[in-house]
Amino acid sequence: MRKFWAWAAVIFGMLYFILPLLGMTEFSLKMRRGVYSFDAYAKVLADPRFQETFAYSVGMAIATIIFGVVLIVPTAYWVRLRLPGLRPYIEFITLLPLVIPAIVIVFGYIRLYNTSSFLPLTGSATGTNILLMFGYATLALPYMYRAVDTGLRTIDVGTLTEAAQSLGAGWITILARIILPNVLVAVMSGAFLTFAIVIGEFTLAALLNRPAFGPYMQLLGANRAYEPAALAVIAFAITWGCMALIQVVSRFAPRAPAQLH
Repeated sequence: MRKFWAWAAVIFGMLYFILPLLGMTEFSLKMRRGVYSFDAYAKVLADPRFQETFAYSVGMAIATIIFGVVLIVPTAYWVRLRLPGLRPYIEFITLLPLVIPAIVIVFGYIRLYNTSSFLPLTGSATGTNILLMFGYATLALPYMYRAVDTGLRTIDVGTLTEAAQSLGAGWITILARIILPNVLVAVMSGAFLTFAIVIGEFTLAALLNRPAFGPYMQLLGANRAYEPAALAVIAFAITWGCMALIQVVSRFAPRAPAQLH
C-alpha cells in the first residue's frame, strides 16, 4: 500500500510538471495554421536580439562562475581548515540571498554605486557589468558554496595540506594543484547551477539596464504569441541541460586522488 501511494505521488508530480510543458511545447509548434512547424523557433533563433542577449548572458555566466570559484573555493577551504567555528555563520551568510529578494539587492546596488556616489559603477557599461556580475554571484552563492563545501567534506583537507607543505608547496599551489582538482566535480556542479541562474535571471539585468537574456524573454513575451512559448522551451531545455551535465560530470568525471604519494 505504501508503494502504491509513493508511486501515485511520483506520477502526480510528474504530470503536474510535464503536462504544462507539453502544452506549451505544442502551442509553440502551431505558428503555422493547421500544421506543426518550427517556425517560431526559427524566428527566435534568427533574431539578432536573441543572439546578442544570449551571448551576453553566456559571457556574464562564465565571468560569474570564474569569480565565484576564485572567491568561494579559498574561503570554504580556509574555513574548513583553520576556522571551523565560523562555519555556522558563513553558512547563514550564504543563505541570505534565498531570503533577500533580488529587487532589494539591485536597489541597494543602485543606491550605493550610482553616478553621484564615491564609486560610480553605474556610470559606465563596464562598471555596470561588473556590478551585475557581483549580483549574479550573490544569487548563486548558496548553491556554489554548498557544492564546494560538500566536495571538501569528502577529502581530508588537513592531511593534504600538511603533506603539501612538507613538500614545500605554497598556499596558491595547494589550492590550485591539490584542493581544486579534488573538488572539481563539486565545483562543476555549482558552475552549472550558476549558469542556469544567470541565463534566466530578470530583475538585476532589467533594473541595471543590461542587454541580458532574461529581459529579452520578458519583452518578447509582451509583444508576441508563439515566439515566447518557443523561447520558454529553449530556456527550459538549457536549464535541464545544465542539470543533466551535473549528473554526467558527477558520474563520469575523473576524480583526483585524495592522497599525496
